[in-house]
Amino acid sequence: MAAKASLRDYQRELSARLQSAELGGTASKLALQVGEEGWLVDLADAGEVIPVTPISAVPLTRAWFKGVTNIRGNLYSVVDFSAFLGGPGVAVRERARLLLVGERFRVGSALLVDGSLGLRNASQLQARARDAAQAPWIRAEYSDAEGRRWKELDLPALVQQPEFLDVGI
Repeated sequence: MAAKASLRDYQRELSARLQSAELGGTASKLALQVGEEGWLVDLADAGEVIPVTPISAVPLTRAWFKGVTNIRGNLYSVVDFSAFLGGPGVAVRERARLLLVGERFRVGSALLVDGSLGLRNASQLQARARDAAQAPWIRAEYSDAEGRRWKELDLPALVQQPEFLDVGI
C-alpha cells in the first residue's frame, strides 16, 4: 500500500513541476537512465512514466522486443531501449520504468528504461556538437553543470524508423 501512496505523491509532484515549468516559460525535459547513458525526452512527446507492469513475451521477435503489456485495458508493445541501442538489456528492478510513447503518435509503444531521473531545465544544459553519423532519433546532445552528458531522444523520429517498427525475426 505504501508504494501506491508514494506513486501518487510522485505523480502529484511531477504534475506540479510540469505546471510550474509551463507557467515559467522554461522548457523542461524528462531525464531517463538507459544503461550507463542519460537520455532526455521532450515532455510534449512523452506519455507517462510508470513502474514496469507484467510483460508477456511474443515469440519470433527480436531480442530487444520484450513483448506486450496491458495498461488500463490497452495493449502496449514494450521495447527494451538499452538493448535496442545495442547495449545490455534492462534488468527489471524496482527503479526500472516504462515510458509510454505519447498518444498522439498512435503507436501503442512503451520504452523499458533503467529509471526515471525527473526533470531537467533545458536552459541549464549546454549544447554539444552532434555527430552526423548518429542515429536519426538522436535530436541533440548536451552536458550539464556537473559534466554529465545527455542525449535527447527524438521520439517522433524513433517511432517512424523501420528498424524500430520491424520487431519480427
